[in-house]
Amino acid sequence: MLALVDGNNFYCSCERVFQPWLKGRPVVVLSNNDGCAIARSDEAKALGIKMGAPYFQLRDLERDAGLIALSANFALYGDMSDRMMTLAAGLGHAQEVYSIDESFIDVSDIPGDLVRRARIIRRRIHQWIGIPTCIGIGPTKTLAKLANAIAKSAERKPGSYPAHHAQICYLGACTREELQALLQATEVGDVWGVGRRISAQLIEAGVTNALELSRLDPATVKARWSVVLERTVRELQGMQCLDFEDNPDDKKQIACTRSFGHPVTERHHLQEALSEFASRAAEKLRKQNGHAGQVLAFIRTSPFRQNDKQYSRSAVVPLPSPTADTAQIAEAAIAILHAIYKPNFNYAKAGVMLLDLQPATRHQYTLDLEDEAQHNEARKRLMQTLDGVNKRYGRGTIKLASAGTQTQNSIWQMKQQRKTPSYTTDWNELGVVRA
Repeated sequence: MLALVDGNNFYCSCERVFQPWLKGRPVVVLSNNDGCAIARSDEAKALGIKMGAPYFQLRDLERDAGLIALSANFALYGDMSDRMMTLAAGLGHAQEVYSIDESFIDVSDIPGDLVRRARIIRRRIHQWIGIPTCIGIGPTKTLAKLANAIAKSAERKPGSYPAHHAQICYLGACTREELQALLQATEVGDVWGVGRRISAQLIEAGVTNALELSRLDPATVKARWSVVLERTVRELQGMQCLDFEDNPDDKKQIACTRSFGHPVTERHHLQEALSEFASRAAEKLRKQNGHAGQVLAFIRTSPFRQNDKQYSRSAVVPLPSPTADTAQIAEAAIAILHAIYKPNFNYAKAGVMLLDLQPATRHQYTLDLEDEAQHNEARKRLMQTLDGVNKRYGRGTIKLASAGTQTQNSIWQMKQQRKTPSYTTDWNELGVVRA
């Protein structure tokens, strides 16, 4: 039996924890460079705002409907996610963090009233960190996801599902007839793993809800559609096809890319950006205890600025030996920049990608083994110190000189004109309570 704990409108909820006046008002969180809506409160959804709606189309709603548009504050959301996941883990034996606001919990063979236990965890999360959640419990990941969707809909849209499923929906406590009614009330396009194109094909074939989908023959589904949809059907039938991953596999590639807040023309500004991106990618690599064998870097102009000359170029360089050393990775990225940079272009985006990843336990040395081993061990301790200081005092406390000294005000930084303070991750932006 699996439970899915999901933070409701997570980005918006994080903002409301520190700005209670936002509660009850329509709120959207905008993407990088304040481009489009990537999170919406229930009040914003009621205004008809769609996910991905461009911000310029929403400006009238700020005046006419009191819409509040905020820049994404990913440092805040990531920290709040860590806190929520730590509390959610108390629900069961093991946890798989599925996304920034969702985690699967193994609740198999938990004694006692499982719904009561879920309510305690939900109440604890809301009381301790202020994030509202919904919990769905079912025998497979797909059914747990469906139960979570039912819990949300029953809370937000009274009458869509029975009221006793609001906030927490436990399919294991349902009778066969009640479970079938819940599946029948769920549109086929709302089933996890059914995309828009497949949904249209299923509806055309006469399959309009989750109950009808669950009654299809898996072998026929595999032959007509795909093995992915076959697994979805089997999961709806109660057969576990999607593994529980409490120790997810390491990433095969690690990338850090950004669109710039303003056009960048000078090479030294691009060097600062690539140095920063290389540092972040290397930090992610060390978190999974890995080494990279190759580095890719790219720069490009914006295809949407039709009056600008267009240029896009990337290159890959192998590292002398696999490493997670920030300085070596940044040096490789800068070398690529010097090779591919052309003046007189308005660059809009750049990035660094780490390739040929392998475990850090696998070593590759040149002929001078003893000296190189000692050097690598010293560099490893240096990187651990770097990560420790930046984790404790905030990202960018210590950084490479090539990243520049004014990173926060650099021309290549994203537009975040509506960003709220990093209340929990920056000593200089802690919330202040005034009497």
